[in-house]
Amino acid sequence: MHKSLRIIFMGTPAFAVPGLRSIVDSNHNLVGIVTAPDRPAGRGKKLHFSAVKNAALEYNIPLLQPEKLSSKNTVAQLKVLKADVFVVVAFRMLPKVVWELPQLGTFNLHASLLPQYRGAAPIHWSIINGEKVSGLTTFLIDDKIDTGAILLQKKLDILAKDTMGTLSERMKAHSGELIISTLEGLASGTLKPLPQQEPAAMNAAPKLTRENTQIDWSKPGQTIVHFIHGLNPFPTAWTLMENNGENVQVKIQNAHFITGTPNETPGHIKVENKQLYVSVADGYVYIDKLQLPNKKSMETATLLNGFQFPTTACFV
Repeated sequence: MHKSLRIIFMGTPAFAVPGLRSIVDSNHNLVGIVTAPDRPAGRGKKLHFSAVKNAALEYNIPLLQPEKLSSKNTVAQLKVLKADVFVVVAFRMLPKVVWELPQLGTFNLHASLLPQYRGAAPIHWSIINGEKVSGLTTFLIDDKIDTGAILLQKKLDILAKDTMGTLSERMKAHSGELIISTLEGLASGTLKPLPQQEPAAMNAAPKLTRENTQIDWSKPGQTIVHFIHGLNPFPTAWTLMENNGENVQVKIQNAHFITGTPNETPGHIKVENKQLYVSVADGYVYIDKLQLPNKKSMETATLLNGFQFPTTACFV
């Protein structure tokens, strides 16, 4: 057994929880947990705990929720815990005064095979771009975003029917194992950080916005399906349905593509045999699950039992 390390874990959403639990269950010493401050949420504006805080409350481990990571008070609290290494999963950007504190450095778990898909939404963009393989990377944090030296990587296949949600769950299942392997390598001194080598073709994973989550019906059908699946379950791909000069927003969660030679312009809607499909340049995108304004998300067949699309409607 290698040296037991003193570790501070930093993370916020559910994606980070398996990594936290893996450290608790290891021979290492988790001396502190850092997560986001409680925020008002929901209709009642009750204080909402992060997923990491909810998990942390199961353990008798110091919990920090700083508003400002670079404050003198926060830095002093971190120093007192005398950690050998900081482990970061799905947290905010760390100031240098924080990430340079531990002797063995601060490493982050990123949901792509770096240097590809640096940025805020790597799982989404891997599926949107139709990748066949993705994975997880642990790397040492430096001054820039996701550019630090690589410690370990784990490849994962992207399946044909994967959505952002299903791939994220598989990555979560492997995250703890990769974190522990990284800690073991650092503890034994056998893990040598490798500088990232940027290939000629780099794919980025920028933050998702309203503008870059709108469906473009002029694109090939399979490209549109990848786009829809890459944004499921959140933030969800959307389109405008136009009818007699009025536009309403429709969210689309699931779809599949069948090749063909449509006579209609891209975005034309057809309803037949409890199926809704949309003409695109190289065939038809069949909408399997969608959400109309002020309605719940529904399977298309269920929606069509009680809703009739106007014959003049189209997606734009």
